[in-house]
Amino acid sequence: MPRPPKCRRVEQLPEFTFFKPAGIPRAKLPEIQLTVEELEAVRLRDLEELDYEECAKKMSVSRPTFHRVIMAARKKIAEALVRGSALRVTGGNFSLAKHELACRICGHRWEDIICCRSTRCPLCQANDWQKVEN
Repeated sequence: MPRPPKCRRVEQLPEFTFFKPAGIPRAKLPEIQLTVEELEAVRLRDLEELDYEECAKKMSVSRPTFHRVIMAARKKIAEALVRGSALRVTGGNFSLAKHELACRICGHRWEDIICCRSTRCPLCQANDWQKVEN
């Protein structure tokens, strides 16, 4: 019996979770599922341009595991682009990272997960905050 997969660390939930070719009704498209951690792997390696070791460390997995995750993600993305499938980002085995945040309005600092645009200062409710880099 294989052991359960280790939970992968993800910086934040994706803001956009569905992509499809233009001009084709959603109901007529095959759908490919991309997990949240697969999208995180693509973000870290291809968008942030971190090396494999750094990506694996940020996701709290081994380098070979990171390689398997990103290769699976790239295959799904390529299939969606080449075959004209819809791509849905959903599910997976991940935990959200907590970050130290600071409100640009009132200066309050707190620790929280980042949920796209819904993260607000607990003191003044402003949506104008930044991550505090350590």
